[in-house]
Amino acid sequence: MLDVEKIRADFPILGREVNGKPLVYLDNGASAQKPQVVIDAITTAYSHEYANVHRGLHYLSNVATEKYEAVRGIIARFLGVADEDQIILNSGTTEGINMVAYGWAMPRMEAGDEIVLSVMEHHANIVPWHFLRERQGVNLKWVDVDSTGALDPQKVIDAIGPKTKLVAITHLSNVLGTRVDVKAICDAAHEKGVPVMVDGSQAAVHMPVDLDALGCDFYAITGHKLYGPSGSGAIYVQRDRLAEMRPFMGGGDMIREVSKDQVTYADPPMKFEAGTPGIVQMIGLGAALEYMMAVGMENIAAHEAGLSAYAQERLTGLNWLSLQGTTPDKAAIFSFTMDGAAHAHDISTILDKKGVAVRAGHHCAGPLMDHLGVSATCRASFGMYNTTDEVDVLIEALELAHDLFA
Repeated sequence: MLDVEKIRADFPILGREVNGKPLVYLDNGASAQKPQVVIDAITTAYSHEYANVHRGLHYLSNVATEKYEAVRGIIARFLGVADEDQIILNSGTTEGINMVAYGWAMPRMEAGDEIVLSVMEHHANIVPWHFLRERQGVNLKWVDVDSTGALDPQKVIDAIGPKTKLVAITHLSNVLGTRVDVKAICDAAHEKGVPVMVDGSQAAVHMPVDLDALGCDFYAITGHKLYGPSGSGAIYVQRDRLAEMRPFMGGGDMIREVSKDQVTYADPPMKFEAGTPGIVQMIGLGAALEYMMAVGMENIAAHEAGLSAYAQERLTGLNWLSLQGTTPDKAAIFSFTMDGAAHAHDISTILDKKGVAVRAGHHCAGPLMDHLGVSATCRASFGMYNTTDEVDVLIEALELAHDLFA
């Protein structure tokens, strides 16, 4: 089982105070904090091992290249992918999904074609498809969640029609904590000849992911949510889809030969990795994923399940608080509003005075906010280093906010 106190000792920022109070960091859904092993990996890379990767024949370039390229294998192991050449390294989920939109979808879609989405997608898995709607006349088909925030996979499957060219779906909602049965969706979509793009930004943090078993065509992750640096991430692309994709960006490192008259591209995944990458960021991500795997994804999931159950019980006991998303198997992510005139921004400001960091706003999920009938919520999102004592501090801070605004 996970030793939460030992874990907390690995994250130096958790020992600080905010506004004279011990920091209670519950904004993990936006970005997680970094363990010392990640900070050390970044410091070492910059202080002792930095050089540009690939093609350099000197010692430092060889060291940097070896460490950078090793991360591809680490990500493959973390995601349960046997072939690491199906892992494209990038700056995060946003770049990964745009890569699919421009490199795979755009050449294959025309006016009247359809993309199936759920209403709870993050903007990163919405806006690139709007580009295709605006520029090529593609239609977006939306599938709603039920009153608990659950997404019935059959409704997604039923939305797939003869003109559907892609299903783009989250694995876990960043607002509601809802887990989505993407395997059922992938299996049914593939029977209809439709590929599936999965946003794994939240799911990969909270539960084990086995992409070889899941069977999706594309799966995007982002490093800053995985206890790693910002500007790091990756997208898994199934082998057949890799062969179908055109390059997203052109530049150095993604070519074999360039002349005045033609260009010959490198083999995947290098074909999709133009220019100097985020070398040190990626090395930091590798350290973060190795840290998570050493703790054990099953252990992390079990610890967070206990936190989620406790937080659900405590938050439900506040009859003036409205929780958005109450599915039994939800992750430890809680969005809520408070009865009365208190705005989410006001609530979060009061919580901050007590050292409690939460997020307030629409959480890059405009269609979901419209569906829920709210303009904004507060969101408390938990990670492997959070404790039930911190849930209690959150409750006390919420009670103070309620007293002030009642």
